[in-house]
Amino acid sequence: MAVDDVTFTIEAGETYGLLGPNGAGKTTTISMIAGVLRRDGGGVDVLGEPIGSGGSAAKASIGLVPQEIALFDDLDAVENLRFFGRLQGMSKRDLADRIDEVLEIVGLSQRRRDRVSTYSGGMKRRLNIAAALLHRPALLILDEPTVGVDPQSRNQILDSIERLGRDGLSVLYTTHYMEEAERLCTRIGIMDGGRMIAEGSPGELETLTGRADLESVFLSLTGSDLRD
Repeated sequence: MAVDDVTFTIEAGETYGLLGPNGAGKTTTISMIAGVLRRDGGGVDVLGEPIGSGGSAAKASIGLVPQEIALFDDLDAVENLRFFGRLQGMSKRDLADRIDEVLEIVGLSQRRRDRVSTYSGGMKRRLNIAAALLHRPALLILDEPTVGVDPQSRNQILDSIERLGRDGLSVLYTTHYMEEAERLCTRIGIMDGGRMIAEGSPGELETLTGRADLESVFLSLTGSDLRD
């Protein structure tokens, strides 16, 4: 049993943090939400519409940023985004305008015609986010998007996510960095052993456990350090 009776809701404009030690079931949960992994039971709704095991309109409302970089190194940023936009069924006219918008959001406008092979790891992750935003999703899922990136790219990513939340986008965010969860997330769900063991705002979780900071809350609930 990888995930057992996990239930939560993300409101419009909310950034929801999903935390847990390695093996807690976070990536499995995300994969089922995005429709990448078949569920044995339960359901997922986006904008009130269920996501089936096959293609669906609800699935098209999700933008997924996986842990692994999903880009073509021999193409430039515009060519990568054009490819992914066409997969989403976007028209050429809409896609051209949207590429400019998402490159501005992630701070890569000046590198739009450079091959991805020349990008740093942080820049590639920012372009991955841009690809997930192209089709204007209602829910953006980010699975540890700042792992191994340089400080400048990390700040750019966090700034972009804050801006997207203010613009009304719902975000599901997993991270191994407590300071990111405290900065970005209005609510946090903590998973362990495939189950949701606690949920609330950072302040509510601290009150629940009697701990003064989110890192201590996590340790008291799971018995492990988030980065172990």
